[in-house]
Amino acid sequence: MKIAHMRIASMLALAVAALTPIKAHAADYYAGKQITFIIGTSPGGGYDIYGRTVARHLPRHIPGAPVIIVQNMNGASSMRAAGFIYNIAPKDGTVIGAISPGAVVGPLLEGKADALYDPTKFHFLATANNSARVCATFGTSKTKTFADALKQETIIGSVAEGGSTRDYAYLHRNTSKAKFRIIAGYKGTPDVLLAMERGEVDGICGLDWSSLRAQKGDYIRDGKLNILVQTGLEPNDELTKMGVPQIWQFFENAEDKAVAELVIGQQLFGRPYIAPPGTAPEAVARLRAGFIGALNDPALIADAERSQIDLAPAGGERVQEGVRKIYAAPANIVERAREAIRK
Repeated sequence: MKIAHMRIASMLALAVAALTPIKAHAADYYAGKQITFIIGTSPGGGYDIYGRTVARHLPRHIPGAPVIIVQNMNGASSMRAAGFIYNIAPKDGTVIGAISPGAVVGPLLEGKADALYDPTKFHFLATANNSARVCATFGTSKTKTFADALKQETIIGSVAEGGSTRDYAYLHRNTSKAKFRIIAGYKGTPDVLLAMERGEVDGICGLDWSSLRAQKGDYIRDGKLNILVQTGLEPNDELTKMGVPQIWQFFENAEDKAVAELVIGQQLFGRPYIAPPGTAPEAVARLRAGFIGALNDPALIADAERSQIDLAPAGGERVQEGVRKIYAAPANIVERAREAIRK
């Protein structure tokens, strides 16, 4: 018996010894390194709030506990950041990014042959949530419901081409036939919300509900907004309890609905985090595990509650598959979708 016990002990010792270098190597990969976390929007918006919240907790969940430095790289609705990460950033796991879903589907829906990047080749690390988006008007607007928007002109403010607030405003105008007059070119959603308050525009479309709650929770609390409609493949419980209708009831034909489904499909990955194509597999694996660990960390969840942001995380593999499916959509629906969000 003693010999058997000694053999078992020896085998366990060998197993531990075999695992130790692996653990050490995992820690050594990022030990002493810095990760630059590029957020593809301006400071203060929803993507920035989410990205900085995640960045505060991510180092604890990556072996080696690298220092994470957050940088904003605004421009072209985060396509500028996506192009930088794709073409210029080092492919060693030391640069990652937070981009908008619009930057992921943009090359497909804009149909540009000279696109700066191929979204299907990014390594998707995770998403912080699957978002519900809304159209809303300020309380002083004559448009109080989406039914009103189908009958009377409503001025909608938006960012530049490629941003969800612009794309969704045109999408609603061209599929559900809302009578939107769109004023584009605002720098970011905070600027559109300020324009609503000043009376320059009636409202905004394509804004993430979680971003609206985080940026202007007082607007919602004090009844300063009319939430016209919610868009999402599934209903949002909170919005449904508030009596906000889903967009699906407002389409007149199946093709308009199919076009909307393609565009709205991007909401399955509401806050995507990426690494450049060609990043070493071991770095991708560590980053994916780190993001999921951080997004399920009670400390981050408590932080998110204080910031009034919603979490519904999904892993990088699931996001990668969702992007693949969108890019496999039928050509006729893609072409209609391109037209619907453009004019």
